[in-house]
Amino acid sequence: MISLADSSIGLRAVEPGDIDLMYSWENDPAVWRVSNTVAPCSRHALERFVEQQQYGPIQSGEQRLMIQTRDGVTVGCIDLFEIDLLNSRAGVGILIHGEEHRRKGYSQKALHLLEEYSRDTLRLNQLWCNIAVDNEASIRLFRSAGFGEVGIKRDWLWTPEGFTDEIMFQKIL
Repeated sequence: MISLADSSIGLRAVEPGDIDLMYSWENDPAVWRVSNTVAPCSRHALERFVEQQQYGPIQSGEQRLMIQTRDGVTVGCIDLFEIDLLNSRAGVGILIHGEEHRRKGYSQKALHLLEEYSRDTLRLNQLWCNIAVDNEASIRLFRSAGFGEVGIKRDWLWTPEGFTDEIMFQKIL
């Protein structure tokens, strides 16, 4: 069942049935660079992650929502992490996996739904994200959603080509 939705996509809670899909995403080396991962993820770790999601974002400090099309295809996920209730903010990350699902507006719609949920349900005041300077698609997405650049971390991320900068974005909800 989709609880946060618009006319074309919905955000839903992570279910145990998502473990195989998340296992393939988390173990795709093409995704590791944007997720700051350097090693494969075990199925057991994902099972524990799904179990922890039952406690909700306030207790666990994070929340993953699966992005699903209206015809039931799960195309990615959007995460709140480092949820800080004292300062009313959280980090946000998004993944649309597979070229066949990209450039269809799913990430923009999911981010909009997440913003509404963060503001209206979690009562957060702001969201933030960090993006490598060469991740042009993510930079366009967050800028178009009203996130403003608030700083640059120089030589912050290692790549096979050398160190690169990371931009920090923030949006007051």
